[in-house]
Amino acid sequence: MVKDNKKSENNSIAYRVLMEPWITEAATMMVENNKYVFKVAPKATKGEIKKSIEDLYGVNVAAINTVNIPRKKRIRGRSLGFKSGFKKAIVTLKEGDKIDIFEK
Repeated sequence: MVKDNKKSENNSIAYRVLMEPWITEAATMMVENNKYVFKVAPKATKGEIKKSIEDLYGVNVAAINTVNIPRKKRIRGRSLGFKSGFKKAIVTLKEGDKIDIFEK
């Protein structure tokens, strides 16, 4: 019973760290090289991201690269605003592992 509690605890951490898969044309082409892109929490570390991916998808992570995307200025009429920035993680999986993002 302790293992079930630990498993659900890991999944709750994974859902706090990983926000959503980042699906763009470039990210889709990276799948061929066994790389997947995720939008992650701004304060998430590479270790937390690796643990979350491995627990949630059951794959082995080889490397993680993170990128902080800055906020961007947007002007609408006379008002000035900003599009919020975010953190993106590029996850490289070990050979033979695969994540099916487009699965229903």
